[in-house]
Amino acid sequence: MDVRRYRAEQVTEACAKHGEGPVWHDGWPGLRWVDMLAGDVLTLLPDGTVRRTHVGSVAAALRPRIGGGAVLAVERGFALADDDLTDVRPFGEQWADPGVRMNEGGCDPHGRFYCGSMAYAATPGAGALYRLDASGRAEVVLDGVTISNGLAWSPDGARAYYVDTPTQRVDVFTYRDGELTDRRPLVRIDPVVGAPDGLTVDAEGCVWVALWGGAAVHRYAPDGGLLAVVALPVPRVTACTFGGVDRTDLYITTSRQETDVRRHPEAGALFVLRDAGRGLPVLPCAMSRPGTR
Repeated sequence: MDVRRYRAEQVTEACAKHGEGPVWHDGWPGLRWVDMLAGDVLTLLPDGTVRRTHVGSVAAALRPRIGGGAVLAVERGFALADDDLTDVRPFGEQWADPGVRMNEGGCDPHGRFYCGSMAYAATPGAGALYRLDASGRAEVVLDGVTISNGLAWSPDGARAYYVDTPTQRVDVFTYRDGELTDRRPLVRIDPVVGAPDGLTVDAEGCVWVALWGGAAVHRYAPDGGLLAVVALPVPRVTACTFGGVDRTDLYITTSRQETDVRRHPEAGALFVLRDAGRGLPVLPCAMSRPGTR
């Protein structure tokens, strides 16, 4: 099968030092993503401007909540916020070690919010994948992780795709009775073309994976075959999601970290591939208020 090749276009100025975790939700004013280590959520407003909202020392990931508001992963735990992100209420710090932080996450079909951690120094095995349920209880569902990254479900909810970046793999789990089981590799990525980072799944069940150091996003079939390559003018590509009124545009976040910005002044900008396909609606969080650990 021929691999299709595309080039993404720049949407914003280089507004993030480390852009990550894009999310499209119809109840919000536009696409949202994080400038992770600045602790800010960025919102792409309808007029094309970007609004920056500070939510903590780290803003790792966010998702909408059923009934309104947002759930956030902050440096060492979780927080709830209103839709405007002006009232942020952290709770349930999951660990005390200041050398470990949250990194990336998403929700499952049952409305539980997952976020994975990593050491600031990327110490092998120092991270874990946490799951926050609707009552506010958090538990570890996967340990021994190094850089926990992309997590998304198939259209039928039967499979979940996951990245621990240094493995150079995109793995797939069977999702049965609310649990992740039978982990196995879907794709092994040659380090020459980059390292797998954030990902999203489209309505056809194909997986789009951002390549850190690879200046690209790859689209893979459910069987792992490479279908398409989206090129970007910057090396550190971090995550992607579908957005727009019909969820046909693939939005892509990038980072300025470990980048020569004189050669790549667009690093940290938001990019888009128009009419890339059709994405899935974001899976929301079912939690309404903080609980106890």
